[in-house]
Amino acid sequence: MATLSAISSNEPTTNANAVRVDMKLEVVIIPVSDVDRAKEFYARLGWRLDADFTAGDDWRGVQVTPPGSGCSVIFGKNVTPAAPGSAQGLYLIVSDIEAARKDLLGRGVKTSEVFHGGGSVFAGPDQPYLFGRLRVVGPDPEHRSYQSHVSFTDPDGNGWLLQEVTTRLPGRIDSGATTFASASDLASALRRAEAAHGEHEKRTGQRDANWPDWYAAYMVAEQSGKELPQ
Repeated sequence: MATLSAISSNEPTTNANAVRVDMKLEVVIIPVSDVDRAKEFYARLGWRLDADFTAGDDWRGVQVTPPGSGCSVIFGKNVTPAAPGSAQGLYLIVSDIEAARKDLLGRGVKTSEVFHGGGSVFAGPDQPYLFGRLRVVGPDPEHRSYQSHVSFTDPDGNGWLLQEVTTRLPGRIDSGATTFASASDLASALRRAEAAHGEHEKRTGQRDANWPDWYAAYMVAEQSGKELPQ
């Protein structure tokens, strides 16, 4: 049993019988100066409006959710003491960076070009992001997962980054489990499996009638970061 002193001192407990409590990120709060303007902007992105609550003249909270996201975004009046526009480095994961940028442009949202990092360069003229400050125009030459990005801001200057993820790092997805945020993500995964399976048939010189199992093995391996079937 964990002791009271261990809990009060923030020391880690080592009880093997302790039940793990899941902690799922539910909401990110961003600071805005004009609630209605922000609401219009995020609606234009195609994000779902979950709620718009008020309590007199002193409080208002608007909740929106990006398509396919398990985490929502809240902004409003007196919901955070942070300065409007101070939220930066907010990541939105997409399976196709070019298609995602095209969709934003079609909605009238100004974005950066697709870019990738300059080899962990943490100094330079560009706005900092997870992989440094040097942004090289164009997608990652090897089309590696996590490496291609697009940035954009809301009207207050809160900064968002699209990040293309096609293969998760090991441990990010439970072994044997495959989950997709949307039908679009699933369709993209199926297309990648189809292309890889076509190369598999070229190498073997045979038609593979058991392609559903091959697709499934490929998609599970891709998401769990394991070696892909050949």
